[in-house]
Amino acid sequence: MGRTVLVTGAARQLSGRFVRHVQQDPDVTRVIGVDTRPPAYPLGGAEFVRADIRQPSIVTVLAQHAVDTVVHLDVHGTPASAGGGRAAVKELNVLGTLQLLGACQKVPGLRRVVIKSSTQIYGTAAREPAVADEAAPPKAPAGGGFAQDVAEIEGYARGFARRCPDVRVTVLRFAHVLGPAADSRLAAYFKLPVLPTVLGYDPRLQVVHEDDVLDVLSRAARDGQGALGAGTFNVAGEGVLMLSQAARRIGRPTLPVIRPLAPLLGSALGALGLSGLSAEQLGSLVHGRVVRTDRLRAAMGGPLRYTTAETFADFAAVHGPGLLPPEAVARAVDRIEEVLRHG
Repeated sequence: MGRTVLVTGAARQLSGRFVRHVQQDPDVTRVIGVDTRPPAYPLGGAEFVRADIRQPSIVTVLAQHAVDTVVHLDVHGTPASAGGGRAAVKELNVLGTLQLLGACQKVPGLRRVVIKSSTQIYGTAAREPAVADEAAPPKAPAGGGFAQDVAEIEGYARGFARRCPDVRVTVLRFAHVLGPAADSRLAAYFKLPVLPTVLGYDPRLQVVHEDDVLDVLSRAARDGQGALGAGTFNVAGEGVLMLSQAARRIGRPTLPVIRPLAPLLGSALGALGLSGLSAEQLGSLVHGRVVRTDRLRAAMGGPLRYTTAETFADFAAVHGPGLLPPEAVARAVDRIEEVLRHG
């Protein structure tokens, strides 16, 4: 008998792509996309149900469609549409996940739950480990924001797993998602004509390609060979890029601001509708974050298809060059660095 997969946040770009992608799995006979607003694009052969995961009625949706696999992708750092604010985002992320898992607990046929999380749970403070792994005790990072949301979400996921040992619970901590069609906060940042940075800091960036995201989600939602089991997995491309390297490769000039002014600048520009900027976003561009992916590599039998550098190159090929010629700038800066290193 084929499986029925329910995907939350179906109106979002990446969630919609996964809805279409998972239909290619021969073991999946039915896909249900759920969101509070209809998607602006076709979902292939999937069914769409307009529902709010924050409402108790989500239990009825799960039961009526005999769902055995839930892929919860409606976890985001930005509002789904204009007019939302931080409070609305937190309510959807935290209350939505709590209500959804409560509903899952009441569905006897449920076998798998996949939850989208983020490597932002590790924070970016100078005192944090240079490279983080899943074995570190999860904690709520200081400062609130999206990092606090995912810490609470993962807490609910662990509680659900304890209460429902027969359900396989997989938590995927994704790095920033990039790619030609990505609509992540980091993608919005690199689409700006000028990139605000924090003076004196050159953070490390680690990203994951949107195509790799689809592959990992599919593995987490299936059984058998190549499937991901229960537990928490970091999902990121191999290697890192410094922000200065990324800016050169996409040809964007940078605008350094002193650190005390960075939150004010981020808040002010974010209020003007620049989705790539916020106080939280600029705050993350101080030290950056890098994670180990050993657990994912072991489960998949190797690394993801795209490295961090290849992912950014794929993004830059569509959204670059910027105001500066990237290849010429990169060669000039690389020559200067070489002279300084050996001079």
